[in-house]
Amino acid sequence: MHAFLHVRLVVASLVVSGALAPVAAQPAPPTAPGTAGGAAAVLTTSPIIDGHNDLPWEMRQRARYDFDRIDIAAPQPQLMTDLPRLRQGHVGGQFWSVYVPAELQGDAAVSATLEQIDAVHEMVRRYPDRFVLARTADDVERAMATGKIASMMGVEGGHSIDSSIATLRMLHRLGAGYMTLTHSRNVPWADSTSDDPKLGGISAFGEEVVREMNRLGMLVDLSHTSPETMADAIRVSRAPVIFSHSNARAVCDVPRNVPDAILRQVAGNGGIVMVTFVPGFVSQDAANYSRRAQAQSQLLQSQFGADKAGLDAALKAWRTTNPEPRATLAQVADHIDHIRKVAGIDHIGLGGDFDGITSVVQGLEHVGTYPALIAELGRRGYSSDDLAKISGRNILRVMRGAEATAATLRSTAPSLKTIEDVDHVTRRGQPLPPVR
Repeated sequence: MHAFLHVRLVVASLVVSGALAPVAAQPAPPTAPGTAGGAAAVLTTSPIIDGHNDLPWEMRQRARYDFDRIDIAAPQPQLMTDLPRLRQGHVGGQFWSVYVPAELQGDAAVSATLEQIDAVHEMVRRYPDRFVLARTADDVERAMATGKIASMMGVEGGHSIDSSIATLRMLHRLGAGYMTLTHSRNVPWADSTSDDPKLGGISAFGEEVVREMNRLGMLVDLSHTSPETMADAIRVSRAPVIFSHSNARAVCDVPRNVPDAILRQVAGNGGIVMVTFVPGFVSQDAANYSRRAQAQSQLLQSQFGADKAGLDAALKAWRTTNPEPRATLAQVADHIDHIRKVAGIDHIGLGGDFDGITSVVQGLEHVGTYPALIAELGRRGYSSDDLAKISGRNILRVMRGAEATAATLRSTAPSLKTIEDVDHVTRRGQPLPPVR
């Protein structure tokens, strides 16, 4: 018998006997990073600390802040945020946005911001077994160790301080942990990305605002700002900066996202980009659709004038025949992949913008869905350590960086400078009248 024939007969007999039966693919361990169990394991030790949630404004609009009318201890399907889904999503810390519209100016903006801050304090008082106010990274960790959600606040737009550094200080004293330098409109001392540029970045008074935020230990948030404002603020700031809810412009080319040049500067500054779930900032198709819808709305407004019912019907008909493309969870992960490539794993966080959006990413519809994103990243090869950085450890590091900067500036006196003295304009940005 030839040797090769003998081998074939031996192998055949082994297969028949089952000794060489094909080996079945082994399932991934239940706590592997790309599984639901793996995501839960990561989030049990490093819960989500999210950079931006608009529940306070939603409660203002729907119930005038009445948590008896809308009790978030029970499921509230009309919202994206409630306590059962916060638990489901493994949320351990939340920056609650105390947003007020940029259309509000002066005293109206300041008082509305105070009402928003008051609402967060009231929410924490109303649910003391689930929420606790937090100011520092240590506060956040202590809260999470007791199973509570550390509640911080972010002022969304410099219009909330009415060009007053003293007002900035008082908002911080009331608990504001960050301030977004602009919202959708310029402020007299900084340019927004969604307004016509006036300054080419930030003014001398804007620089003074950033320095005072450093002195206070208040995070400088650059979401909504123009690229020039981003670069100026990073240049001036001695502390790490944040983008509380922004994505990568190279992946979705809209002005609200962060250009690669700025991503590299964020890495050098030690800051963080907290990836958001706004469909028009996630998907290029969704962004293009938004532009078309806005153009169609303007066209129809010119046709229907004061006929609101006719306008609404026409817009509804247009949307029926032109359905909005859906942004996906995988596309959110694409943004994270890109930011990791350009800035590095240490500079990524999450800022969902839940209850501040009118449409949602498929797979990321509410605050209970964070584990699905963590599992997707695990399937893409992110280690458990990487995932823990994204879920919360990176923003804690940034907070500690701001706290350390404030400690070095403790002997520095509070700024008494005014926009009139520094920029020679009024709080509304108008030239000062000549001195007679």
